[in-house]
Amino acid sequence: MRNPSLLGGGFGMVMRNPRYLFWFWLLNLTLAEFATAAFRRSAHAILDHSLYADGLIHGFDASVLVGLLAKLDSGQMASMAMPAGYFAFVFFLFTALFLPGVFAGYASAGRLSREDFFRACGRNLWRFLRILIVAGIVMGLVAAALFAANGAMVKKAAESTNEVLPFKLKITGLAVIFLIMTTLRIWFDLAEADVVLNDQRVVRTSIASAFKHTFRNLGRLLGSYTLATLAAAGFLVGGLWVWMKLVAPESILGAFVIAQITLFLLLIPRFWQRGIAVAYWQERMRISAVAIQPAETSAAAGPGAPAAPTRETVPVASGSATRLSQAD
Repeated sequence: MRNPSLLGGGFGMVMRNPRYLFWFWLLNLTLAEFATAAFRRSAHAILDHSLYADGLIHGFDASVLVGLLAKLDSGQMASMAMPAGYFAFVFFLFTALFLPGVFAGYASAGRLSREDFFRACGRNLWRFLRILIVAGIVMGLVAAALFAANGAMVKKAAESTNEVLPFKLKITGLAVIFLIMTTLRIWFDLAEADVVLNDQRVVRTSIASAFKHTFRNLGRLLGSYTLATLAAAGFLVGGLWVWMKLVAPESILGAFVIAQITLFLLLIPRFWQRGIAVAYWQERMRISAVAIQPAETSAAAGPGAPAAPTRETVPVASGSATRLSQAD
């Protein structure tokens, strides 16, 4: 049956499974604690013994922050950047590990059990990593080419007498880059959903199928993803406004609470987009299975004759591409 609203279907999946949002937020918070430990130690060593730090205690002073960073030598900067890079990579690995379970949970009619969740995670980890590697290569090359082309156009426009033209071209170019990169994101999100929910062992099959579906229904998919992105922008702007207007500059606890609420809300559009991909998969990409059903016994065969099997196409819920069953 056609789902008229990918946005509604995807959002409903997110709201039915709020635990995924909580656990990913907690994972992000835990890894961020370890990633920023080196910076906190270096900042304490400098700011705890300087009256100049008052500009950061009772508000935000950009000059104080720049001065702090200037006092850190290259060795300290490297020691702070390396843990952040390591834990960002760890978060990437955890994301690759747990997202197959999220896709399976969204496609499930009821609450997915813990055993089924981790079974989906383990079964699809290597497939997921292969898709992410291909996505990283493709999106990296396309992004580099697009930003280079945009920069060249803006530089060429700066030679003209129209002072506004470079700015207009830059904004227009960034909007085009956003739409193209979002299209690539849709492509690989659909591939991830297909490889998990149709249990595709051959990853290139899911990538090829997702490519066709992406451009066959690009308007609908791109519009849904763009609206989810605008919701993320609204959460970010709202969180910053609350932080600046309602939180006292010296309130560390208030700033922490508002920041974490904002980060939690920003997870909703990200998972909403995954829900949109699953909703589209259920509508258009689900592989049908063939179930064998007994035919009605003809009068000539007699009451004791065995029933002849007939085939009926039924949808596969998740996990297996093809199932064959014999009715009693």
